[in-house]
Amino acid sequence: MSSTPETAEAYDDLLSQYKRISNVDHASGYLMWDQHVMMPNGGAPARAEQQSALSAVHHDLLTSDDLAAALDAVDESELDGEEKAVVTEIRRQHERAANVPSDLVEDLTKAQAEAHEAWQEAKENDDFDTFAPHLQKLLDLHCERAEHIDPDRDPFEVMFEDREPHLPLSKVEEVFSDLRETLIPLIENVRENGDDLPTPFTSTYPENAQHELSQAALDAFGYPEDRGRLDTSAHPFTFGTQFDARVTTRYHDDDPLDALMATIHEFGHASYQLGLPDDKYATPLGESVSSGIHESQSRYWENHVGRTRAFWEFFLPEVKSHLPDAEDVTAENAYAAANRIKPDNLIRVEADEATYHLHIILRFEIERQLVAGEIDVEDVPEVWGDTFEEYLGIRPDSDSEGSLQDIHWSSWFVSFQNYTIGSVFAAQVDATIREEFDDVDGMIREGDFAPLWEWLTENVHSHGKRYPTDELIEEATGEPLTAEYFTEYVTEKFEDLYGL
Repeated sequence: MSSTPETAEAYDDLLSQYKRISNVDHASGYLMWDQHVMMPNGGAPARAEQQSALSAVHHDLLTSDDLAAALDAVDESELDGEEKAVVTEIRRQHERAANVPSDLVEDLTKAQAEAHEAWQEAKENDDFDTFAPHLQKLLDLHCERAEHIDPDRDPFEVMFEDREPHLPLSKVEEVFSDLRETLIPLIENVRENGDDLPTPFTSTYPENAQHELSQAALDAFGYPEDRGRLDTSAHPFTFGTQFDARVTTRYHDDDPLDALMATIHEFGHASYQLGLPDDKYATPLGESVSSGIHESQSRYWENHVGRTRAFWEFFLPEVKSHLPDAEDVTAENAYAAANRIKPDNLIRVEADEATYHLHIILRFEIERQLVAGEIDVEDVPEVWGDTFEEYLGIRPDSDSEGSLQDIHWSSWFVSFQNYTIGSVFAAQVDATIREEFDDVDGMIREGDFAPLWEWLTENVHSHGKRYPTDELIEEATGEPLTAEYFTEYVTEKFEDLYGL
């Protein structure tokens, strides 16, 4: 299909405007990376002002009359499939943002920067009351924003679409129901009847040794030095583009697997960014489609590669060469240690592959109650404890181990579900990959990771936002999102590991 010169010119103008918007967004992201990784603590007040200014510029560009005119000037009937997808995505973002006043965007961005600092202080001092006013302010601002976007809909659903614009909320609720039915009895069975697993890592492990081990894992996966870097942050995260995708991790001197698994997880995020087409940079076709799909890539590499027996048979020599007192560790013991279920663990980012999703469902339910006004901000620690006890049989003794443990509520609401969506889709992807390759475990055992990354790039990364989330899932795996593969995988894996 060929377009008229008028439509081609209008489309090019639209892309040019969007690229400016995208680059402002990227600049803001790298400022965020700097704040979490390198910025001195004293820089926080200025950084809040800088981020607020950039958010206002981004909002003004996205809602401008010029962008609206460019959208109106494009005759979509003359566009091909990819071009139509670009216009659809830009129009979605424009219309969603156009209803939100610029001063609200600035207020929200500034409140997020201030809340981040307050959250850090509150977590260090184990004092939810210090953070509560900031949480209330952000809740009010996000609800106000949702009302501007669509006053006739549930604000929770509007917020949900910030992260998953094309996946029905009802599908997530269905997945969560399936997971509760599978995971709660499985975890209880492990607690009561499971075999004791070995604990091979019992020494103290220096940070520099753990850092070198994490770097060795990144090198093994093919993480390119000229387009990425490994740093340390309080909460592991990834930010970047197809040209510069940076990962961070954190270290505990008594638990080297925590940093290693976090690094592999963040590599998965980086692999998605790096797999986006270079020639589509700063356009919707060069951007990830959703948070849930992004999380599926990190969960694939962390769980379906990094936590396999085959990976530990491959990677154990690196572990022994970098960590002290690891010479007697076996691949089977390391595999068991990497997959141990910890029902008594209170911390989400330290949770195992099974209990993790109950951590997520708890947060999702609390967010829903907060947005609906069914509970007040000051009720959160108690509700958190009650729900945690119901799902996992334990209760946090402190706010730092409970409702203050995550950074997310210092920025956004209704984002935790993406971790579970990602895990569920990762299991579906893994099943598809294992149908297409004869011996995936053999490839992992030999350190041959390139075909896996290439498959993910071809079937997921390279599309950018060409397909909505639900369509991309079907394109990649041949069927809609389902919890079936995850529940079968996790049940089979842990019943085998624990001798059930």
